[in-house]
Amino acid sequence: MSPSAGNPLNLAIIGAGLVSDYHHVPGILLDPRARVAAVCDTDEALLEKRKTDWGVEKVTTDPGEIFSDPGIDGVIIATPNFTHPALAIDAARNGKHIMCEKPLGLNATEVASMHEAAKTAGVVHMTAFTYRFAPSMRYLKHLVQNGDLGQPRHFRSQRFLDLPETSWGWRQYRDKGGAGDLFDMTIHRIDFAQDLLGPINRICGSVANFAPRTETADGSPCAPSEVDDWSAIIGDFESGATGVWEGTTLAKGYNRDGFGHEWAEINGSEASAVYRLHEPNILLLGRHGGDLEPIEVPAEFLKPEDSPRKPADGEPATVFRYDLAWEFVSAILEDRDAIPSFWDGWSAQVIADATLDSREQGRWIDIEQPAR
Repeated sequence: MSPSAGNPLNLAIIGAGLVSDYHHVPGILLDPRARVAAVCDTDEALLEKRKTDWGVEKVTTDPGEIFSDPGIDGVIIATPNFTHPALAIDAARNGKHIMCEKPLGLNATEVASMHEAAKTAGVVHMTAFTYRFAPSMRYLKHLVQNGDLGQPRHFRSQRFLDLPETSWGWRQYRDKGGAGDLFDMTIHRIDFAQDLLGPINRICGSVANFAPRTETADGSPCAPSEVDDWSAIIGDFESGATGVWEGTTLAKGYNRDGFGHEWAEINGSEASAVYRLHEPNILLLGRHGGDLEPIEVPAEFLKPEDSPRKPADGEPATVFRYDLAWEFVSAILEDRDAIPSFWDGWSAQVIADATLDSREQGRWIDIEQPAR
């Protein structure tokens, strides 16, 4: 389904919480080609608030009302992890284009079913892998593809957050969240590593849980956490490069205005380059015998060419996320695949699942990339 000529694309938000308010809706509001036409959430009080916040009239607690509405062209799913597969499959069967938050499901089997449903229905499908849109990440990919770093040899990712050790709510239970840091944070880094350097073909990994999280922020008791708050992976790429990933939510002193510490590095045969979240418009670059030095990301990599977003407006580590919505809308209107698609979410999920298998079995795991 696509809008008639001259009319904006009608998008519905399913899950009206912080993620939608932080980057999905602001991205849509910047784009004259689309509008927020409806909102669905289980919290009726929040729905009433979003009417004013987002200037939307249609709100409902029933996603079926969204899927059956012929006036809705696409949906953005930002609900708890365990609800993603059923919502995405229902949306696809009703002809709605879909962008879904990560992880797409609790395991690769669920994600495969989502991909198949969207592919069968012929709808645009997109995984909300935000960091692909960071300017320095886009420039880093250009340098890799252009050969400016030489032959890539090592990939290195650190994602350190200093979060409270209170309850994560549904996120800390396996049947609702699947995993913790691994599925919430490290899966992003799996995705952009493969986008930069190609498929990963084997890994070994581990996870750990240090914080019991038996109290909510207001001191109320709750069942202890069942998921990881630290994860690590060592991997080999098909290209011959190696990769190392580490993530934690318990890195004291790494708050950095709430953005935490993000470091993604490629060491090539000719040069090294580093992306950092807190300065996404700056890349660190160094060559043999020298030091890593900051360089400004060229203007053409600060945003997609046709995006109406002004890179100088707002906090750099926030505003690049608005380009997620721009890509989703563009793919629908141009009748093409969105990047990253459900396939990319599936590929990353296979590797995240293998990390849990590696921890359980104490061995390296060979990766079989999913079929497109």
